[in-house]
Amino acid sequence: MEASASQNKSPFSTEPVGRLITKFAIPCVISLLVNSLYNIVDQIFIGWGVGYLGNGATNVVFPITIVALSLSLVIGDGGAAYLSLKLGEGDVESARKGVGNAIALVTMVSILLTAVFLIFIDPILTLFGATDTLRPFALEYGTVIGMGLPFMMIPAALNSIIRADGGPKYAMFSMVLGAIINTVFDPMSVVSLFGSEEGLYNEFAVKAFRIFLMLCPLTGFQTVVAVYLQAVGKPVKSAILSLARQIIFFVPAALILPMFLGVVGVLWTGPVADGLAFLLSLGLLLYERKQLREIPE
Repeated sequence: MEASASQNKSPFSTEPVGRLITKFAIPCVISLLVNSLYNIVDQIFIGWGVGYLGNGATNVVFPITIVALSLSLVIGDGGAAYLSLKLGEGDVESARKGVGNAIALVTMVSILLTAVFLIFIDPILTLFGATDTLRPFALEYGTVIGMGLPFMMIPAALNSIIRADGGPKYAMFSMVLGAIINTVFDPMSVVSLFGSEEGLYNEFAVKAFRIFLMLCPLTGFQTVVAVYLQAVGKPVKSAILSLARQIIFFVPAALILPMFLGVVGVLWTGPVADGLAFLLSLGLLLYERKQLREIPE
């Protein structure tokens, strides 16, 4: 019985902090970097093989993937936090039930989101700023993305739970494998889906990357602060911060900026959302630091 109990202990309760940082932080950082490569690689091949209309279409569809990823992270991070708490209490049975509920919930949410998006794809893309020129490309690309939402959301939620269960390398390998498959099959998929518009893309594709990725390095700070707030028992603030970049700032920016800047406005949604999320993260972190200093020793 004692041997069984020791086997069920979380590594967070037994291993040194330095070793835990190395074991969990490095795979987590690699996973985040690899996850960001999906959209970057898509944009590169679409820019090379299709042109600026293809890039514009993917940017119009991009908010739905952000919404899907946000929902999966909310469920996954919540399940991971519950798993950690129950493993810390030694309640393995409740931990198993919590993980099962999280998997069931993200499965149902992903299927529901897919159905809603595919049924109302035309008005949703209009809401996201699709013009008459971009609409045919956005509809084709959006239909494919919509059908693949469950296959993106369920693994994203599971990765958070796997990391909390002490297996960050498994989560990292799954992300890396998906990125490799995406890179290999992207050129064929892009050409077959969009066709080709040679000679129209060079200037716009370079401009797109420079603008959209301008403040991309700041996104890591938001993730670190969100995880910290969750760890110190501030789940509401952590949830708000987790949703800040992807939904609270990105979606309104994607709706408002194109009204004034056109297609280029879609590109500016990235740095605007990144910058505002960074400022919010910094404010919350400084506030929590002040609160800690006021606690009597």
